[in-house]
Amino acid sequence: MTAVTTGSPSRLAALYRSSRARVVVGFAVAAVLLFAVAPATLSTFRLGLLGKFLCLAMVAVGIGLAWGRGGMLTLGQGVFFGLGAYLMAMHLKLADAGPDGVPDFMMLYGSGEVPGWWEPFRSPVVTLLAIAVVPAGLAALLGFAVFTRRVRGAYFAILSQALAAAFAILLVGQQATTGGTNGLNGFRSFFGYDLADPVNKRMLFFLAAGALLVMVAVARQLMVSRFGELLVAVRDQENRVRFLGYDPAKVKVVAYAVAAFMAAVGGALFVPIVGIVSPADVGVVPSIGFLIGVAIGGRATLLGPVLGSVAVSWAQTSLSETFPSGWIYAQGALFILVVACLPGGLAELFTRWRRARATPVPDGGPTPAGDAASEDARPGGGPPAAAAPPARTTAADHAPATPGRTARPPDPPSPPRTRRPRRPT
Repeated sequence: MTAVTTGSPSRLAALYRSSRARVVVGFAVAAVLLFAVAPATLSTFRLGLLGKFLCLAMVAVGIGLAWGRGGMLTLGQGVFFGLGAYLMAMHLKLADAGPDGVPDFMMLYGSGEVPGWWEPFRSPVVTLLAIAVVPAGLAALLGFAVFTRRVRGAYFAILSQALAAAFAILLVGQQATTGGTNGLNGFRSFFGYDLADPVNKRMLFFLAAGALLVMVAVARQLMVSRFGELLVAVRDQENRVRFLGYDPAKVKVVAYAVAAFMAAVGGALFVPIVGIVSPADVGVVPSIGFLIGVAIGGRATLLGPVLGSVAVSWAQTSLSETFPSGWIYAQGALFILVVACLPGGLAELFTRWRRARATPVPDGGPTPAGDAASEDARPGGGPPAAAAPPARTTAADHAPATPGRTARPPDPPSPPRTRRPRRPT
């Protein structure tokens, strides 16, 4: 018998190098598709649509980390997406108005003066820092207040959804400072670059594509690290992780803050690419739309949320152009179908295919060819005869014979036991 050396260091190193090589090849293919194929084959309008889809996919990457790995059903990611979008929109409106100018909507709906809390966003550095810090800090504070009290499951989902609804209502009520239901629009420049120039529009698409690839790489590194294993453990057995000496609340807070940061960056790039942000982009309905794309693609995988979000966004745009009122029904039917038949999302099909390919064939097992050959070898080619049951033996049958004594005959088989009928009462 030969020893099995599947756990040798050399084999493990080879498997690691192979896995890392596959990841590098995957990122290289994605980079070629996004940076070479898409700009060469799509028009400026379609390229802008793809850039919009990539911004929404950034939100999906964070949801896949928080929900797929951490088990946190985040129904309020529109809040952090909206924070990043509105912070960027405020800077763009101030930049278009000039050094001491007033945005146009404030002249119509406000007092004609810029509020004091708007003034710091004239600086590009302050704006970028605010986009990176404010949403993540708000998510950390909210997560610490919620997770330390062991609020989870449906209660956390309802709380996050209520936060998204309150944020949208707040934006609608502040028309003098946020534009109200109209939102902020009419941007002419992006950090000094003219947004009407097709070259600059392509540059924005490259920024969105690069940011998405970086987020996917960060998410993968977190998933395969010790933190990723601890996050999955918290999702599956939170009490056991707590008994082992870890604090599940801190693990959840970190994942929730990272997801909020990714959503904020997606919202910040969404504004110059699309050209508008309004409460309709950050409320309850968009937050559920983010979640639907992740669920359809596969929340527990790395690329499932990205591909699902892009596919759902593309289907929404395509069906809305042909059937304006039919998309909402198609979206609901697709979500129900995936949840009922493929709980792991469309990525589960690929997982099943890989498992089917990796299933080894047992050595020496019967094969269809061998069965047919044995059947042909029987006289007449008929069905095989039933095998006789083994004879009943006792311990005396296997005992050695004693000199001068005859062997004890085997005991007769005991008759089957029958139940005695009950006497009627």
